[in-house]
Order: sequence, then C-alpha cells, then structure tokens
Amino acid sequence: MISRRHSPLQHALRVLGPAIAAVPPVEALRAGLGALIGLGVAGLLVLSPGLDLRLGLYMIAPFGATSVLIFAVPNSPLAQPWSAVVGNTLAAVVGILVVRLVEDPALRIALAVGLSVVALSLARAVHPPAGAVAMTAAMNPDAIHELGFRFALAPVAVGSALLVVVGIAYAHLTGRRYPFRHYDDERAHRTADHPAVERLGLSEAELTDILRRYRQSLNLGVEDLARLIGAAEMQAASHQAGPLTAADIMSRDLVTVHPDTPLSEVADLFRLHAFTSLPVVDGSDRFLGVIFQLHLIRRAREDSLHLKMDFAAAMARLLDPEREAPVRAADIMAVGTPRVAPTTPVSALLPLLAENESDAVPVMTQDRTIVGIVTQTDLIAALARQHLRVSLASRVA
Repeated sequence: MISRRHSPLQHALRVLGPAIAAVPPVEALRAGLGALIGLGVAGLLVLSPGLDLRLGLYMIAPFGATSVLIFAVPNSPLAQPWSAVVGNTLAAVVGILVVRLVEDPALRIALAVGLSVVALSLARAVHPPAGAVAMTAAMNPDAIHELGFRFALAPVAVGSALLVVVGIAYAHLTGRRYPFRHYDDERAHRTADHPAVERLGLSEAELTDILRRYRQSLNLGVEDLARLIGAAEMQAASHQAGPLTAADIMSRDLVTVHPDTPLSEVADLFRLHAFTSLPVVDGSDRFLGVIFQLHLIRRAREDSLHLKMDFAAAMARLLDPEREAPVRAADIMAVGTPRVAPTTPVSALLPLLAENESDAVPVMTQDRTIVGIVTQTDLIAALARQHLRVSLASRVA
C-alpha cells in the first residue's frame, strides 16, 4: 500500500480549507434568492418612515445571519423556528437588561453576549445570530434606554417571525422542507412508521444519546441522523451484490513463510503482525501447510514435559536460532487443515472455522497456489454485512 504523506504546508492548507461539501450552483442561487425575498419582506414590514433609523436598530444586521441559516441550511437545528424567534428575542431581552445595569461599554458587550449564550442554551434556542442581537443592543445604549423592551418585540421578534414565515413558504415552493420534521411526525402514508431505510432498531432516546455523546446535537437533528444512518447502511450493502464467496472476504496481502524458516523468525512475524496463523509456501507460492500460534505453545509444552524443564525455558529453547539444529516451520506446520477455493460460499466456511482447531482457512487455486486466507475475523465481518443486507432487503420489501 502506498502511503501518501503531505508536507506541513499541504497539511496546513487542507486544515484551513473548506470543510463544507461543494454546493451545487442551483442550490446556492435558491438560498440566495430566498434570503433576498425574506429580508425584502421583513424590511417592508419592519421599517417605518416615522422611526429614527440612524442607529440601524429596526432592520438590524443579525437578520442577515438569520437569513443565511433559514434559507441556506434549513435542516440545521440552529435554523428552526424556535431557535430563530425565541433565540433572537431572548438575546434581545438579555441585552436590554445588561444595558440597564452595566455602564462600562466593553464589559456591557461581553456580558450581553456571554449571558445570552447561557440563556439560549438553557432554553434550547441556540441561534448564532442571537449573539449579534445582544451585541447590537449593548452597543446602542441610548436607543435601548429610549425603546426599552419594545426593541425585543419589534423589530427583533417580529422580524425573526417574518423571516421564519417567508422561509416556510419559500421552502414549500422550492421543494424543500422547513421546518424539519421531527422523529415522531406523521409520515407520508399518514402513519407514524418510519420509511424502511430509517427503521434502524434504535429509539429516539438512543439516537439523541448518540448526538449528545459526539457533541453534534446543535448540528444535526435526530430525524436527520436516522436518515443518514439508513442511507449509509444501504450504500454499504450495495457494495456487495449477490452471495458472498471466499474471494469476496479473504485477506489478500499475505505474510507467508517457507518450510525452512526458523521458528524464531516465525515468532517474530507473529509478534510484528499480531497474526495467529501463517501459511507455509514453497518458492512458487504453492501451499504446503499452516502454522498456528497454538502449534508453538503445544510444542513448547511437549518439550517441557519431555525434558523436565519449565514452560518458559522450553519456549526459549524452541525459538533459539543458535541451537545446534534449529526447529523450522516444516517441523511443526499442519498439513491436513481445511482449504477452500475462491468460489467457495461464505456459508460453507462457517463449519470449517467453528468446528476445527484452526482460526484461518487458506484460499487456493486448483494448482495449490495460495491467493488469500479467511480468518474468523473476516468471517464475522462478512456475516454481519450479510445480515445487514438481508435486514435491509426485508425492510424495503
């Protein structure tokens, strides 16, 4: 396998580069047009010729950020109506209270934003533009003293609600879904049953726990997580079509030894690769036998009993490359172990690995050339994938 290493500069550029998947131009235009319409409608209804606009409080800048969320990422939990309306309004209230209590400008701004974050989190209404709402209030104390809590009502609550209403209508007209559906919403068939690919065997509480465990509850909803897991399962299952064979699941990058390989080298290979078995082949890669770690232990145990020494000493003697007649692979390899062809069905491998003293079965061609090996780990993974494929097929059916 070729390992591609990046230079420090390349790594830095990758880290600092975009983390968001490429957006189709049509989707970008759809989101931009929605923001234009949303802000246009909000501006027409919120702005009033009779109000003093010099401070920009009536068509406030945070509405632009709210529009980005509602029209560009409508599935985000941060963009949902509760987060947008309650989040912005609650932040405005916090900002107004801080303005009334704190005189120092720097401390006032920091407190307004920090306390808003706490309040939004407790109210489950986290909405990033809300921090800017609190900051806007804290930076304009004169206007806030004049308007009081009316600022939280209009323009903040009214403007946020208008953006949400336009967002709902625009999503419907452009074939999108906003607000996003909740996990227990009624489905397309007017029942509570989830689509086949979303029946994961996981409860809403378990999915919620996954989001919390990986700290993704602000980025993804439970419903979206179910849809993504289901889609990933289907994609994975599609990689394997038809009945599995030994060739589909076998390990191909083999580590082999020759008949005259000393056991000291065999033990080193076991330790280096963490294998439990090693095929023994001749110079043409024709299979001769297999060595299992159990063979080393069994031989050392026999030597310890025969020579009346402890097991550790017997093992050291067995692996000693300097002994007068070093023990080699051919001396302890098993030659009567099961072996299969590349076309052998996976179902036929189960009894071979479950009922014998081996945890690996060599895969070879008719001329005894070894082309792979199937371990118990390979088989377990294959059975899991096969079970998944059958389960998904029954769901779709």
